[in-house]
Amino acid sequence: MKGTDSQPEIVEGCRLPVLLRNGDGWHMAEILGKKDLKGKNLYYIHYEDFNKRLDEWVTEERMDIAKLVQPSKEAKTPKKEGVKSGTESRPSSPEREVVSTPNGSAAPTTGNKKFSSSSRKRKGADDSENIESATQSRTSTPTVPSGIDPLATPTGSRNNTPTLGLQQQNNVALNEDGSKKPRQTGSMVAHHDDIVTRMKNVEMIELGKYRIRPWYFSPYPQELTSLSIVYICEFCLKYVKSKKCLERHIQKCLLRYPPGNEIYRKGNISFFEIDGRKNKAYAQNLCLLAKLFLDHKTLYYDTDPFLFYVMCEQDCKGYHIVGYFSKEKESTEDYNVACILTLPPFQKKGFGKLLIEFSYELSKCEGKTGSPEKPLSDLGLLSYRSYWSQTILEILITMTPSEGNDRPVITINDISEMTSIKKEDVISTLQHLNLINYYKGQYIITLSHEQIDTQNKAMEKRKVRIDPKCLHWQPKDWSKRGKW
Repeated sequence: MKGTDSQPEIVEGCRLPVLLRNGDGWHMAEILGKKDLKGKNLYYIHYEDFNKRLDEWVTEERMDIAKLVQPSKEAKTPKKEGVKSGTESRPSSPEREVVSTPNGSAAPTTGNKKFSSSSRKRKGADDSENIESATQSRTSTPTVPSGIDPLATPTGSRNNTPTLGLQQQNNVALNEDGSKKPRQTGSMVAHHDDIVTRMKNVEMIELGKYRIRPWYFSPYPQELTSLSIVYICEFCLKYVKSKKCLERHIQKCLLRYPPGNEIYRKGNISFFEIDGRKNKAYAQNLCLLAKLFLDHKTLYYDTDPFLFYVMCEQDCKGYHIVGYFSKEKESTEDYNVACILTLPPFQKKGFGKLLIEFSYELSKCEGKTGSPEKPLSDLGLLSYRSYWSQTILEILITMTPSEGNDRPVITINDISEMTSIKKEDVISTLQHLNLINYYKGQYIITLSHEQIDTQNKAMEKRKVRIDPKCLHWQPKDWSKRGKW
């Protein structure tokens, strides 16, 4: 559309206020794309400081064109090599800021407006009730932890979205002889923030009885992304182009549960372990599905070095996928989770914490402490922070004094061994909860009555927990297996 005297030209990179979908005021947004639908212009916009899952197509009626800001020439990014001249990369989306302690743990910065701004960002969030820091008044009996050194060290900040620290690089590291170096993290594909992947390419998916609107780009075949709905078999995760094709596929599909070993079952909840090498097609389809709801991290094609743990709900029709997490067979960083996702229809129901709890139960069986791969998504960070807080507080509240002591005594290492939570994550959680105090030459943990009440209410809501007795699984030493 050419600009006129009354209306300037709207091009990619322009910024202007856009009326929010719920009508709750105007917010500055960037134009990322444009298309014509039945003679009407639609613009794909990204709300500044909001998560990309809120990006959407809008009409001119929702845009305040009078306040349009044209893109500056200096802000344009260079064109990608091998891409036609009409396509340019866009600046990356605004990122949530994460503060990392020198020991590798992380927490959200307290002054970051991206974490505290609007409840829109937490819409559809994973079940995660943050236990707030206690007030300054401490009234209950303190617990004395020994062996705490660097708790008061200053923190630095990192600008990463979905996850706690390391940002994946797209280039492949090579040894001096030209061979590939071993993979250091579980995310095989880095986040490409170019003009293609910044825009959602799938309008809607149908998975079982649910129709779900995706949050992010996923590299499904192009012939499917032009359709209004992508149909996915909820058992084998194969994608097809029409309802009729799905019905025909279901008649032939032999699966009624994920193609792996069922290693846990209690009530109607089951966990299946899938080897990414033995069940490559299913693993790749699972990753494509997960990428619709994960922005920065997921695997696509090289699934061989990974195990996938799929959580399902069982009924008379079969086992229906609720969520999953992936895990490296061999992790040099002691990560016990590479990617983790609860599908949107099952969020805010406690399944997110159940997945996290199961991952740590596996770490207990291995006799190791573990931590999720960094960085975490905003929703993942909320869920992990909530799980760590509740798990550690559960231990502290139930402690009793030992003989010869009038107060309970515990060390950071004790907490780490009891929970399999990495020591750095234990320390960062205690700092986040503001439980550490320095008293008469030693560090003590003090719990307020308010914190104890909050913890008890939170635990009452966790109706479903992992029962270790129902887990039938033996860890494997993958280092002794020449090839996965």
